[in-house]
Amino acid sequence: MPMQRPLNTLAMLFAAAGLAACSTTVSNQTVSIQEDFASTDIHAHSFPGTDRATCEAARRALLSQGYVIHEASPSLVRGRKNFQPGADVHVQVEFHVVCATDSRGSNSTTAFANAVRDRYSLKKSSNSASLGVPALGSVSVPFGMSDESLVKVASETIANKLFYERFFALVERYFDDSSVPGEENTANNLEQQ
Repeated sequence: MPMQRPLNTLAMLFAAAGLAACSTTVSNQTVSIQEDFASTDIHAHSFPGTDRATCEAARRALLSQGYVIHEASPSLVRGRKNFQPGADVHVQVEFHVVCATDSRGSNSTTAFANAVRDRYSLKKSSNSASLGVPALGSVSVPFGMSDESLVKVASETIANKLFYERFFALVERYFDDSSVPGEENTANNLEQQ
């Protein structure tokens, strides 16, 4: 009989834990992905010229708007720009442009643009010190200092059609085949032959 009492107590504890687990509601939030793969004109635009000239125009367009270029090659441009819309909010836009020649021997290129907006919030955490007292154990004492750090709270691909239309219009302003280093030499060589 002495063994049965601890088992009954243990069984009642498990039953109470089970009821507590059942009473809590778990919210299953589904993330809806808004992809229909129907529209091809939001993130893409065709330009007359080579991939090198197109990406150079895209690089200049981003530079003209204050983006810091992190990577630039004949077929890829990556730039980043920071914003501070509020005292505790920081926003960063990362812009990617891939330039792909439409077909072999073609003199037209499609620029694929994608911008991702990351939002950061300033989070504060207070510091505390622990004191070890032999008779009492460890005691935590808060003191007046706090650490501040930026924490990413949101990230999304910008899907505004007007945003990309304005970017592609600006790329057209900076588009000039002869402005790409090495391209004018090739053009001059072809004319001389």
